[in-house]
Amino acid sequence: MKILEEKILEEGRVYPGNILKVDSFLNHQIDVGLLDVLGEAIYEKYKDKKITKILTIEASGIAVACSVAKHFNVPVIFAKKSKSLNLGDDVYVSRISSYTYGKEYDAVVSRDFLGNDDKVIIVDDFIAIGNAMKGLIEICVQAGAKIEGIGICIEKGYQHGGDDVRQMGYDVTSLAIIDDMKEDGTIIFRE
Repeated sequence: MKILEEKILEEGRVYPGNILKVDSFLNHQIDVGLLDVLGEAIYEKYKDKKITKILTIEASGIAVACSVAKHFNVPVIFAKKSKSLNLGDDVYVSRISSYTYGKEYDAVVSRDFLGNDDKVIIVDDFIAIGNAMKGLIEICVQAGAKIEGIGICIEKGYQHGGDDVRQMGYDVTSLAIIDDMKEDGTIIFRE
């Protein structure tokens, strides 16, 4: 998606450790107009799938998921990264290893909000090595929910998480795929 690629080139910053900072428009400060365009693009891809829920993980995926859900007119569920006292014990849990934060955590979703009659799109701002996405897939499998598609804003193609999820048989739509990031800040997108 050209508009997203241009925004990444204008405002994105490459940091050591293969980190792409897009916090000026996507995952800290949010460009709401751009977010609406991204949500509509994911909606257009899956609009004929009779989606009942949008699933993401806290925190950066929530804004994108809300934009997608607005177009489908369905609820957003976000997996919490820790189990709070008010969540109860009747939950789906997936253990996830975070590349960005260098630690493991449990992703938790209440059984009240996801079940075997749901048709789901999983949405996130990034996919790199794919651990968070695989955790969300595991939660859908536990629930018996049907995954109709996966919508990603930015895929780091060189870290192969998107490829792994596609090889698992899921339809992954990434709006911008980065094939390489150089230390000098050069970003190369997939053609």
